[in-house]
Order: sequence, then structure tokens, then C-alpha cells
Amino acid sequence: MHEIKASMAGNVWKIVVEAGETVEAGQDVVILESMKMEIPISTESKGIVKEIKVEEGSFVNEGDVLITLEA
Repeated sequence: MHEIKASMAGNVWKIVVEAGETVEAGQDVVILESMKMEIPISTESKGIVKEIKVEEGSFVNEGDVLITLEA
């Protein structure tokens, strides 16, 4: 199991994957909005999206788990 965490505090602007989807290393999975900038959050490894732990529009703190991947 691999967790994708927020690299900074901000609002979840867009979730670009769905549960059950296969993702490749380096693929963007969530776009955060912080300080009026869009920050793409990508995965470091290939896997299947097991659970999306946030909703679009929600606020997250640095280190919060956004998505879990199953290898």
C-alpha cells in the first residue's frame, strides 16, 4: 500500500483519477490550489487507486493522505 500525501496546505481543486484506475509513476492524481497557484500532486509509483480520501473543494494540511494506491 502506498499513500500519496499533500505536499502543502491548500484546497483540493480537482481529483483527476477514479477509484480502481491504474496509474503510472509520475502521473498527476490531484490538483491542489494554494496561494492562488495550482499545484499538481503526482504518484511516485505505479499502482491501482484503492481509496480517494478527499473531496474536491476540501481543505488539506501538509502531510494529509489524499489517495491510497495498491501496488
